[in-house]
Amino acid sequence: MRKMVLSLAVLALVASPALAGEFNRVITVGQKAPAFSGIPAVMAEKEASLNLSDLGKDDVVVLVFLANHCPVVTAYEDRIIDFANDYKGKGVKVVAVCVDVRNEGDKLPGIKQRVKEKAYPFVYGYDDSQEIGKAYGATNTPQFVVIDKDKTIRYTGAMDDNQNENRVTKQYLRDAVDAVLKGDSPEIKETKAVGCGISYKK
Repeated sequence: MRKMVLSLAVLALVASPALAGEFNRVITVGQKAPAFSGIPAVMAEKEASLNLSDLGKDDVVVLVFLANHCPVVTAYEDRIIDFANDYKGKGVKVVAVCVDVRNEGDKLPGIKQRVKEKAYPFVYGYDDSQEIGKAYGATNTPQFVVIDKDKTIRYTGAMDDNQNENRVTKQYLRDAVDAVLKGDSPEIKETKAVGCGISYKK
């Protein structure tokens, strides 16, 4: 049985900016990112393991919570792929994880199929314990967390301000990552996560 280590800190359509901690009730910008390890994952159709400690050489880690069944994830899917490709080789590592246990298609076999179909350029894992979702206060899919090289959370929330790509006016995720890469603090540090709600086991 795999082991996971997690250090715990205590369907919107449009994201809106806010002070850190207003929308995410578990994590806050500026705190150390909860550690995770041993999450079964897929990378380029090959089995992998998702560990925060293995991502230390990158300047920025973008952790994104996904679910294959979610239509909002589908709407954002190409944008996420483009983002990962655009920042490849620039000190940014995108890692995805699903914690939804309600749909068979969201589990590891479904993830393997989706990675193959869409040629995801990032590692995509599945945590049936849902511990990583709880540790990061994940409530929706897709939901994003930006972590710097010191393992400090610098942004959490939505990718942008509209599910319809043609209507996007604010690029929250890109702006946050660009700021961190420059050594600056993101102007907007938290937004409301958008998409399908994550159901946690009781």
